[in-house]
Amino acid sequence: MLAAMGLSLNIGAAHPSFARAWSDPDSYDRALLGARLCRVLLGAIAGASLAAVGAGFQGLFRNPLGDPYALGVSGGAALGATVAVLAGFGLAVVPAAAFAGAVGSTAVVLLTARASGRLGAEGLLLAGMVSNAVTNAGLALLRSSVQNARTQETLTILLGTISEEPAERVARVAVTAGIGVLILWGHSKALNLLALGDDGAASLGLSVRRAERAVFLASSLAVASVVSVCGLIPFVGLIVPNYARSWVGGDHRVLIPACALGGATLLVLADAVARGLFLVLHTEPPVGAITALVGGPFFLLLLKKARVEG
Repeated sequence: MLAAMGLSLNIGAAHPSFARAWSDPDSYDRALLGARLCRVLLGAIAGASLAAVGAGFQGLFRNPLGDPYALGVSGGAALGATVAVLAGFGLAVVPAAAFAGAVGSTAVVLLTARASGRLGAEGLLLAGMVSNAVTNAGLALLRSSVQNARTQETLTILLGTISEEPAERVARVAVTAGIGVLILWGHSKALNLLALGDDGAASLGLSVRRAERAVFLASSLAVASVVSVCGLIPFVGLIVPNYARSWVGGDHRVLIPACALGGATLLVLADAVARGLFLVLHTEPPVGAITALVGGPFFLLLLKKARVEG
């Protein structure tokens, strides 16, 4: 992760001098590296949070396809954030609205899957598809019905971008997303027991519903914090946990920190690729498009594997 962050600091349209930035606090190089460092840190925080939540969802549902984007949780957060932005609320309200949207979307997906009696891969994917369809329709309706400058502000929510945010905003995202990830990590033992099934976990003294609610709320907080600033970044929570599990095993006490490090590395490198493409395309593609190009085929491979095993 540190190597990826160091590499990312050197990639961009401008190439600042680290020596000049170190020796001259008022130099252009110091200002540029400071802004780029905030961007790199934001990418690391976002990637770590999304990957950790993906590990939590996959453990909770005992399903390798659990992902905050595929299950519609990120979409719900994006809808809540968009409503807050278009309504003219300040930056302090946008994450709260995103959190409400994420919680609502998570509840809808879970209740829909349970009502169909199918909490496996197929049931969750169908519920996630419905949630994403409703969310996309709501986002399109909101953007088309509001004719003001705020519609442009919502574009980054839809595209998924890592930008040069002020250090104070990066710190707020780090605190709120970090709280969600730490709560999720604190429920590692519960997630390990849930691997035995609801009945098996309950027989060992776990309050299954209480553990589920805690995981849902912690995951929603982490996802909402990221989406309110970076927008929709797909498949990080799908790719990283599946690879990390093959390296460190299924114990969530180790898996969640491993996913956080892997997710941070993946998104920092993806953002570096986006900045590097500016030199070729003369425009910077959204990082969400890059993770989608990587994660889409990976998702199809996992789905095929799940069907074969089923």
